[in-house]
Amino acid sequence: MKAFAIVVPDNKTSMAGFHELHDSYEKYGHGDGLEMHEAVPIDKVEMISGGNGLTWNYPWEGKVSDIKSGLIKSAYPTADPRKRISCFMSHWYLWQKCVKLDETILILEHDSRLIKKLPADSTFAKAPYDIIGINDPSMATRKSKVYHDMILEREEFFQPVPRIDEFNIPQGLAGNSAYVIKPEGAKHMLELADEYGMWPNDALMCYQLIPKLGVTRNFYTRIQGLRSTTTL
Repeated sequence: MKAFAIVVPDNKTSMAGFHELHDSYEKYGHGDGLEMHEAVPIDKVEMISGGNGLTWNYPWEGKVSDIKSGLIKSAYPTADPRKRISCFMSHWYLWQKCVKLDETILILEHDSRLIKKLPADSTFAKAPYDIIGINDPSMATRKSKVYHDMILEREEFFQPVPRIDEFNIPQGLAGNSAYVIKPEGAKHMLELADEYGMWPNDALMCYQLIPKLGVTRNFYTRIQGLRSTTTL
C-alpha cells in the first residue's frame, strides 16, 4: 500500500516529525514505502482553493448550526486560518491522488509514527469501511480515554467509529494523523468538500456524513506529541 506523509518542508518541527515517522516505517519492515507529500504553502491557499472552486465554510469563532447537515460546527483553536485551510487542502490533494491511482492508500501527518507492523493490504481490502482510522486515540482527540476504551470494549477487528457525543456533533476519527482510504472513500470526501465547503478535516470526515467510516481495534500509529503546525 502506498503511504503519503503530509509535511511542511520549511518547518523544523514538521521535518523532525517526518524523520521520526520515516524511521518508524523502516523499523517495522516497510522499507521505503513512505512518500513525502508537501503541504500546500499558506501563502497560496486562497489562490489554490479558489482555483478549485473550494471555499471555507466553518466558523473561526463560536458555534453555528449547519442547516444542510444538521450538525453543530464549533470553532477549532486557530491562530492563522491559512494553516487550517492548508491542512485541509493537503489532505484534499491526496484524496484526489487516491482516486487517480484507483487504489487504497495510507495518509499520514508528520506527527504520527508507527508502533507496530501494518497488516497485509488484503486485510484492509476486506474491511466493510471506505475510510479506516489506525491511530491510537490516546491524547489525540477529545474524550480520548472514552474513545479508546469504547474501541477496546468491542471484539471486532474493524468497527464503526465510537459515538462519544450527541448526534449533532461531528464525530470521526481520533484526529486525522493516520487513516487508510479507499477510492470510494476519497470520492466521497471530494464530493462532501464540493457540497459543504471546506471544514477541518476531522470534522468533515465524520460518521454522520460518511456511513462507511471505521477504525481498527489494533492501533498501528501514535502521535508524537509535537508542537502543532495548524493551531499555532
